[in-house]
Amino acid sequence: MTTYFDTLETRSADERAADLATALPQQIARAKALPGYAQTFADVDPASITDVAALATLPVLRKSDLGKAQAAHPPFGGFTVKPPAGNAHVFQSPGPIYEPGGIGADWWRAGRAMFAVGIGAGDIVQNCFSYHLTPAGMMFENGARAIGAAVLPAGTGQTELQARAAHDIGVTAYAGTPDYLKVILDKAGEMGLALKITKAAVGGGALFPSLRQEYADRGILCRQSYGTADLGSVAYETKAMEGMIVDEGVIVEIVTPGTGTPVAPGEVGEVVVTTLNPDYPLIRFATGDMSAVLEGESPCGRTNMRIKGWMGRADQTTKIKGMFVRPEQVAALVGKHTEIVKARVVAGRDGEMDTMTVRIEADGGDADAYGRTVADVLKLKGRIEVVSPGSLPKDGLVIEDARSYD
Repeated sequence: MTTYFDTLETRSADERAADLATALPQQIARAKALPGYAQTFADVDPASITDVAALATLPVLRKSDLGKAQAAHPPFGGFTVKPPAGNAHVFQSPGPIYEPGGIGADWWRAGRAMFAVGIGAGDIVQNCFSYHLTPAGMMFENGARAIGAAVLPAGTGQTELQARAAHDIGVTAYAGTPDYLKVILDKAGEMGLALKITKAAVGGGALFPSLRQEYADRGILCRQSYGTADLGSVAYETKAMEGMIVDEGVIVEIVTPGTGTPVAPGEVGEVVVTTLNPDYPLIRFATGDMSAVLEGESPCGRTNMRIKGWMGRADQTTKIKGMFVRPEQVAALVGKHTEIVKARVVAGRDGEMDTMTVRIEADGGDADAYGRTVADVLKLKGRIEVVSPGSLPKDGLVIEDARSYD
């Protein structure tokens, strides 16, 4: 029998839509009241943003935007409800980007993902996510506390001490990057120490099938979650092992890279997330990660949207003929002609020279006019290929680098 973290996970589509119609306008109103959103949301009526379709009309917030705002108005750029001293923690991620942190009510929502692994009361979690400056360690400690598990705040490194502590304390669960658990297990084996770890909640890196199987062979159930330092938990695996379930505290959209335009269901695109965290209302925050919606409901009984997991990075910026071509430029190219459905820039080589081919999905159109727009927007000349709508691959790429670097 499947057990759930709470009743939110099994809401009907109508119940979820009704709850969203209440929660989303409230969150937009919170955001609009903050200095960071004051200009971009000046003409937005929060009461009109009641579903994902309406949300998609708002601009995307990128990490680069966050960084610029924080540089001008440190440390949070005007995007947080509380002042710096009003938060339980202040973190620094590479960039640097500064994030607030709270300790109440599973602030980052990691407890839901850990519960899906089977971790709970009676478990001792060896938390090997970093506690230094970045928030991952506190995310999972807070999540463990929410589900009644004890925590060994191990952090990273000092593997021999970690193996000894896991043995002496009787650790039953692990939280950390996928590969570091193997390091601890192997070190414990070298030291002749038997460990009791049977559950692992992993993230922050790729969990390869061979590694997951090795853990299974050792009697350890290993499931992964996906999140960011800014947003907290975004999606997580369950026993169904069919994609990842979107967390109940966020709204996920999949958009064409470099834009805020949603792709068709099942197509690969950039993950854009809106968090319902009242302390830190990030609205349409572009993660830079690629994924796709997995249609249908999970056999595990949870009813929220599923994504296929991490499928690469959306930043496809590529240098061609010494000039950078960015996804935003390709989006601008599409916007110049109403008949263009989508476009794809392909970087190639002819001998020792770079080439650029721009494949444009359109029902007819003037290739010469497209060529002039390409030169104007991309600042490069290239070969134009007009193809019929639906011809380009649905893999999320707007810039393809077909050059060989061997």
